[in-house]
Amino acid sequence: MKDSRTSNALAFTLDDLLDGPQSPLLTTTFVVVDLETTGGRTSDSGITEIGAVKVRAGDVIGEFQTFVNPGMPIPPFISVLTGITNQHVANAPNVETAIASFLEFAGFEAPSNTPVLVAHNAPFDVGFLKDACAKHHFVWPQPRVLDTVTLARRALRDDEVRNRKLATLAEYFHSATTPTHRALDDARATVDVLHGLIERLGNLGVTTFEELVNFQGQATEKRRRKRAMADGIPASPGVYIFYDINDRPLYVGKSIDLRKRVMSYFTAAETRGRMNHMIELAQRVDSVTCSTALEAGVRELRLIGELKPRFNVRSRTPENTSWVSFTNERFPRLSIVRNPQIDNEERATIGPFRSRAYAQLAIDALHDATTIRQCTQRLTSRSAGPACALFEMKRCDAPCLDGSDVSDYNYLIRNTTYALMRDPSAIVESLTAKLSTLAKSERFEDAAVIRDRVDALSSGISRSAHIRALRSIPEVVAASPTVTGGWDIHVIRHGWLAASAHAPHGTNPHPIVEAAVQTAATYLANSSLASETEMLISWLSNGSTRMVRISDDHSWHTPIKTRPYSADIAKRWLTDMSTVNADSAEPVSID
Repeated sequence: MKDSRTSNALAFTLDDLLDGPQSPLLTTTFVVVDLETTGGRTSDSGITEIGAVKVRAGDVIGEFQTFVNPGMPIPPFISVLTGITNQHVANAPNVETAIASFLEFAGFEAPSNTPVLVAHNAPFDVGFLKDACAKHHFVWPQPRVLDTVTLARRALRDDEVRNRKLATLAEYFHSATTPTHRALDDARATVDVLHGLIERLGNLGVTTFEELVNFQGQATEKRRRKRAMADGIPASPGVYIFYDINDRPLYVGKSIDLRKRVMSYFTAAETRGRMNHMIELAQRVDSVTCSTALEAGVRELRLIGELKPRFNVRSRTPENTSWVSFTNERFPRLSIVRNPQIDNEERATIGPFRSRAYAQLAIDALHDATTIRQCTQRLTSRSAGPACALFEMKRCDAPCLDGSDVSDYNYLIRNTTYALMRDPSAIVESLTAKLSTLAKSERFEDAAVIRDRVDALSSGISRSAHIRALRSIPEVVAASPTVTGGWDIHVIRHGWLAASAHAPHGTNPHPIVEAAVQTAATYLANSSLASETEMLISWLSNGSTRMVRISDDHSWHTPIKTRPYSADIAKRWLTDMSTVNADSAEPVSID
């Protein structure tokens, strides 16, 4: 039995991934399931039948049906509705066996092309399946779920269908199977409804699963008329730029498929209010084709910084990030700064931090571990007045006082600079000891404060060390394999992306590498944008990228990525990883 109540929201939908990897509907596997039960609640009802159909690209590739012994009598009115009696299920598999067989049929644990679970009124069916898995100690595979009830509400107008019941939709889409309140028949009818909805939305430019679950209804006629702006946009990686009637840039974005992404703005799949306003103002869209997805990401960053389009949030603060650095004065102190010179060996700088508050946590960690002054006034001469409370608490060296040893404070600054730029083990060990003492005293809230401060400090040290490391290398050539068997090749110079190329499957990549190196742009050291350098670092460190070539006498130094407040890690904070290839210190072949 199905509960007649339905959800008004699409359950278990994906986040908006339109700028990320897409799942084309043509290659997506759907497992359409229907359950018959003894009632409408999992708490006092059981499953009596499971029916499922597996489909891909419009073709049925498997069917599954089994009666299930629910372990309780079937109420007479349920037998009248479904035709399933106690005699049907008397010798049927129990719920544990039936669920195991269904999960095996569905194949949710497949390493690739993991199926999407589809049901008409999905919260009902998924609720019973999850409850059965929990009761019989199966791990629920957490598949992507699509509810055809919700999708029909968004795709079909009220003047087209009187309601969104399965029987009504099956008739509307001329299903070959009439729903009968039997699991396999209803699953087959749901397949026809699913295909009808996909065909309907395909005409509106919806071609991926991500666009399907984010579809909110048909676009306005005004927006649909603007789809012509996408004419001529290629289906390749790149960057797109929307312009208004006065040729002013409105928005810059990137995609691995420019045409598909730009087309999505003219469908109801785009629901962001800010983007809807942008589309109303847009009069044309240009595109820049890129060789690789990484190049598209870098070009997007650069174009946003150059054009400052009004609808890009990053335009307001393109490199307006928070860093922690020493002030440039006689008695330096720690300060939060913007866009510092992070390569200055004599003036320690760490970051960038995700917010000013996070940067302040790093400063608090350093104040916990050292006696660097915390007052904010600029000290130009010795003070004859009394020392502040921090001096009395032995938390400040008080260089402002007459008689204090200036050389001691300078020594403290030099040691702290070395720790932040080279080896922070002494600072980490000091904070680790405090953390341990607080935990042993069961002062867990205070310990959590120290933990958060150390996390912030380690993040700033790690990120700045990565940036300085890549900026110091005149040239890195690396390649990552693509899903089609080719190679994405990039030349990086002093932290800038200098050239990109793609070697298709079956071609010799070495001439392409050499051509990329010969045509690569020249960049000066210590001048790259931190955001671009970090994007390149992320690509180099993704686990699949392989080093092809690196400048002589250079290696890739990166901080260890793990819990910084471990005593063992404190002794080995920085390690020479030499290359992003974890298996070898030498550049590897990309044949």
